[in-house]
Amino acid sequence: MNSISKSAWWWVPTLYFAEGIPYFIVNNISIMLFTDMGVPKDVMSLYTSLLYLPWVIKPLWSPFIDIIRTKRWWILSTEAVICACFIALTLSVPTPDGSMMANMQTPIGMFAVSVIVFYLIALTSATHDIAADGFYMLALDGRTQTAFVGIRSTFYRLSSIFGQGVLVVIAGEIGRRSGNVPFAWRIVFLISSAIFLAITVLHFFKLPRPSDDRSTAGDASGSRIIRGFGQAFVTFFRKKGIRAALAFMLLYRFSEALMLKIVVPFFKEPLSSGGLGMTTSAIGMVNGTVGVVALLAGGIAGGLAAAKWSLRKCLFPMAAALTLPCAVYVYMSIAQPSSLWVVSACVAFEQFGYGFGFQAYMLFMMWFSEGEFKTSHYAICTGLMAMSMMIPGLFAGYLCEATGYRAFFWIVMAASALTFLVSGAARRMLGRNN
Repeated sequence: MNSISKSAWWWVPTLYFAEGIPYFIVNNISIMLFTDMGVPKDVMSLYTSLLYLPWVIKPLWSPFIDIIRTKRWWILSTEAVICACFIALTLSVPTPDGSMMANMQTPIGMFAVSVIVFYLIALTSATHDIAADGFYMLALDGRTQTAFVGIRSTFYRLSSIFGQGVLVVIAGEIGRRSGNVPFAWRIVFLISSAIFLAITVLHFFKLPRPSDDRSTAGDASGSRIIRGFGQAFVTFFRKKGIRAALAFMLLYRFSEALMLKIVVPFFKEPLSSGGLGMTTSAIGMVNGTVGVVALLAGGIAGGLAAAKWSLRKCLFPMAAALTLPCAVYVYMSIAQPSSLWVVSACVAFEQFGYGFGFQAYMLFMMWFSEGEFKTSHYAICTGLMAMSMMIPGLFAGYLCEATGYRAFFWIVMAASALTFLVSGAARRMLGRNN
């Protein structure tokens, strides 16, 4: 093992763990927090969906990461800001009394402050993503990059389990034992802040200083980056088949995106309101542990299937795997099972299917990004990916409030038709060898 590989063990795992934690806190824990605090589904869905926006538009400011300061500086600065934001969240968690939470009410002022802090975390986290991915390519040679691809992916996935599972279980257990739900979430955000403080200090000492990691401010290359970035956007939207590709990237996951914001309230609300009446810790165990493990297993299976039979042949089976298992929520909304084993089995089945089907989306983005501006075009695709999750979530809560859980999940199933429609258009774009 060379010296570069040895030193990479000190920062690659923690860098990608740090990349995942704020993403899952912003996009998953925020839903649980505001549901616990009694925020109505329509308001919660609207504001938490808008939290995707920084990941949608992050390609717009990615060139400035190169121009203004080094990527190492951006990594350390954004991690310090995220650490401070987690501390700010401990001060801004709404503190409604029991009757307010039961009536789905929450103090508006503190809710607004919490949303603003979440937006700041989202913006900073999206910037951290850009800097981290760029730094990874600069600090490691090609061979070491290849060797550590599995490591970075593994630790990002571990951050998913930690962010969606462990932290939620901690909040649920502290809330159950203390009887103080806001206090439980404050402890969770303090833990997150302490973790980020430790990671920031570690990275300050262990992140290397590659010679190629430099600011281009005042350099002619800065203006070339901007011009090249503009050209990348123009060429992307002039690609052959762009309309079908845009439809696929925006609508392939429509039904899943519509359902995502409603799952936690459905699990949380009492049986009398059409929900399952689960505790916070039980939701963390089911969604953040069982669900994530099934999702990862489905992703591995999907990747192997596409490698063996090609994306073109697997596209419709993957579309079916992505959408049809959502029927378990129709079943749960009708049967309202009380067994944690039954709910876990339903979630595992749906998440395995989602993981399997999602590989078609990732592979299509990679295929469509091929060409002169591959990196920039893939960044635009990831922005569209975030948009595909944001837009349905904006109105999902209002739709569920108007229809109730049972009818809402039937609507989700009906929306699966969009997935098959755009999959057919995308399949026609793919060559027989893809």
